[in-house]
Amino acid sequence: MGGYLIYFLIIILIPIWAQLRVKGSYSKYSRVPSSSHMRGAEVARRILDANGLYQVGIEETRGHLTDHYDPRTKTVRLSTANYHGHSVAAAAIAAHECGHAIQDQQEYAFLRFRHALVPVANLGSNFSWILIMIGFFAGISGFVLLGILFMAAAVIFQIVTLPVEFNASNRAMDQVVALGVIRNDEERETKKVLNAAALTYVAAAAVAVAELLRLLLIYTGMQRDE
Repeated sequence: MGGYLIYFLIIILIPIWAQLRVKGSYSKYSRVPSSSHMRGAEVARRILDANGLYQVGIEETRGHLTDHYDPRTKTVRLSTANYHGHSVAAAAIAAHECGHAIQDQQEYAFLRFRHALVPVANLGSNFSWILIMIGFFAGISGFVLLGILFMAAAVIFQIVTLPVEFNASNRAMDQVVALGVIRNDEERETKKVLNAAALTYVAAAAVAVAELLRLLLIYTGMQRDE
């Protein structure tokens, strides 16, 4: 019983806590103007140009915190609030996405590995539970094992995402400081925004690992019963 309680705490409370941290930090520092008064789009353009990434475009995208870098089209996409915002939060998030563009330019190993895992991870996310449920209801442990293997691919993707995101945040900090986008006294606030965003990836990886371990324990039990 204690093990299941810990499991449910992991899959429920950790993601909620991470989301609250992100929303709290972003809400707070989106109201704090940066000393440079640059819009997020301007921050992104300055960082990209400083690194020779003139071909990388910057686009506004709908939604809240939907910011991302698209390696297929070589485009940094910033949500409306961060594209037009002059805040510390907007600068931090714009710089983070540019960090991914720099990773792409330099062929950062973990980013390349994550891109290679995308098709397998998508397949695992879509079909793992179908196979696992068939195995459970039919009592066929082989289907459960196959589903677990598919799920493992998705879990590996989540784990590989961690160094990619942390590295992008480190690059972001280096860029905004070196280019004078933020002052020294703004570094602490910028790091808080970046660290809070990173927590969502840590939480997702923790939940994925916990779920995989639980299924492995169930599979082991099925094997003993056969």
